[in-house]
Amino acid sequence: MKIIVIGAGAWGTAVAVSAARNPAGHQVVLWARDAAQAEAMDSARENARYLPGIPLPRELQLRGGAPDQGLQDAVPQADLVIVATPVAGLRATLELLRGSEVPVAWLCKGFEAVRDTGAAHAFGLMPHEVQRQAAPHLRSGALSGPSFAQEVARGQPTALVAASRDTDVRHAMVEALHGPTLRVYGNDDLVGVEVGGAVKNVLAIATGLADGLNLGLNARAALITRGLAETARLGVALGARPETFTGLSGLGDLVLTATGDLSRNRKVGLLLADGLSLEQAVQSLGHVAEGVYCAQTVWQRAQHLGIDMPITECVVGLLAGELKPVEAVAALMGRDPKGELL
Repeated sequence: MKIIVIGAGAWGTAVAVSAARNPAGHQVVLWARDAAQAEAMDSARENARYLPGIPLPRELQLRGGAPDQGLQDAVPQADLVIVATPVAGLRATLELLRGSEVPVAWLCKGFEAVRDTGAAHAFGLMPHEVQRQAAPHLRSGALSGPSFAQEVARGQPTALVAASRDTDVRHAMVEALHGPTLRVYGNDDLVGVEVGGAVKNVLAIATGLADGLNLGLNARAALITRGLAETARLGVALGARPETFTGLSGLGDLVLTATGDLSRNRKVGLLLADGLSLEQAVQSLGHVAEGVYCAQTVWQRAQHLGIDMPITECVVGLLAGELKPVEAVAALMGRDPKGELL
């Protein structure tokens, strides 16, 4: 296959490295927004900024520059385009690709910021909702699941989900990436996969907070389990299938992000527990922590649908400075009793 990966951050680089190493012999181009970054990566055969210490395969081609400077000419010859921008950059990239017939997959997890703050019921959009507006005829889907970029780039065993309503798009993602160290499972529940990928970032902030306050493993298990229940309630209300949330993009991604030391969202919670402000915590990361940016949207959509999401509500209050860490814990523990499956 001929594969183009747009975005040379940690995750985009890791996916490009994995595709280039695939025994099928794919031709892979990693496209960086900054031409100078692409030249530096090509010279050093390393992404020193985002994936230091990971050698880039000699088969991986590096290109760079503004997307309209050569990228659009290259896309028609590709078999798959993988968009590895943050959610904030997805719309502009999809607009560039809107006339393409090539399957497109995005890697971002979260919600786009609200664009029309004056509109009634204005919400941030999930990636597939952004695609519906920006490039409605694009054949597309999401690649998601429990995965840290460093481990994928090192070739450590990983399982992902290729989600799309289009069978051919799912097949393209699987063919591009399924290999000896990376298993890729197809799923047509795009809504469920994207809800799981977005909400787990918010819940990871809560578990990081609990770990930073030394609340114990019991508290961590409770937050993960009840957080999964929140995620499933919201997902089903948005049209997802319940069983998706027991899979890789639901339970799997939540466990990884809520417990793994490489999780940026968990790190935010740990830093808040240490007394840092939200601004200080985010600045110390050096990478995007999507949970910080999409927590408010998750909560707004839940409220609009009448869905109870108490952990998410506390995270929103914490990030807004309305709750201190110990107050957030007290708010959760002080809730009235209820049945587990309600």
